[in-house]
Amino acid sequence: MKLDSTRVLRSLTCSLVLLVLSGVLSQSLTAQLSFREGQHVEPAYEGWRPNVDGTISLVFGYFNENWEEEPDIPVGEHNFFSPGAADRGQPTHFLPRRNRFTFEVVVPGDFGEDELTWTVTSANGITKTAYATLMPDYMIDNIIIASETGSLGAGTSSPESRANLPPSIEIIGDRVRTVKAGDALQIVARVNDDGIPKPGRIGSGSDFSPKTVEEWKADIMRPPSRVTVGKVNGLFLSWTKYRGPGDVTFDPPQVKPWEDTRTAANSPWGALWQPPEVPEDGLYQVEVTFSEPGQYTLWARADDGGLFNDQYLEVTVTP
Repeated sequence: MKLDSTRVLRSLTCSLVLLVLSGVLSQSLTAQLSFREGQHVEPAYEGWRPNVDGTISLVFGYFNENWEEEPDIPVGEHNFFSPGAADRGQPTHFLPRRNRFTFEVVVPGDFGEDELTWTVTSANGITKTAYATLMPDYMIDNIIIASETGSLGAGTSSPESRANLPPSIEIIGDRVRTVKAGDALQIVARVNDDGIPKPGRIGSGSDFSPKTVEEWKADIMRPPSRVTVGKVNGLFLSWTKYRGPGDVTFDPPQVKPWEDTRTAANSPWGALWQPPEVPEDGLYQVEVTFSEPGQYTLWARADDGGLFNDQYLEVTVTP
């Protein structure tokens, strides 16, 4: 039987195309998988910036690939910096999903071509490392931070956004507290901001006027399309557990400082989120309870949508 070379070529071409498409589809489906628990934490180097005193801040974050599990990984062989001191103020409690610009490690101005690494090994045995250097491409500023977190449109800025200053935060009272497990600890913090950026999602006209039922349905079914992560601008204060052995409960529930993009999430990255009312006196109050004794660090982030400021509270919890 004589073979038609053209037909054979077409057949082989179709088979190759199908194979490629199958591989691409398989990779796409794999990339879109999400998990509630059991996945690893990946440390991230966000970049560096010079400080006014001549030192340099190396900025880190992380990506916890779980949507619900919040693993605790104490400083030590599974959570350490190198070279030098293993403890550089990194979290030991990891919130879900992507957490950008979480903490800074200050190094001397002559850091030069040195490298600092942060290594995290998750419970499933996967080890990941972030590598911090002073490569010019890694230099960050306020506009880059606002853009990366979704406060600005990709590659955009304005005179207003360039004038934005991070909010200030002051914890009222001692920075070290003691409380019994199960008892409520009262925390008050004062937050001030310059009102920039105006509340609203980028491109929304900063308009939080009441919506019709049809408009709400449209937002739920078709969240805004963006080439980068989207964030609602607006001032809030959020307390979370940063370190500690047990569960920590906050009353009232706090705004999520991590990128929870689900529609009903209490998160600035959620499609329907609106900033909470700002207290007239600027004082934010919260009650905190701890499930078990131990040493805890609580993390407070004051965020105006574009920029943020952090404070920490050390708590000794007794039986």
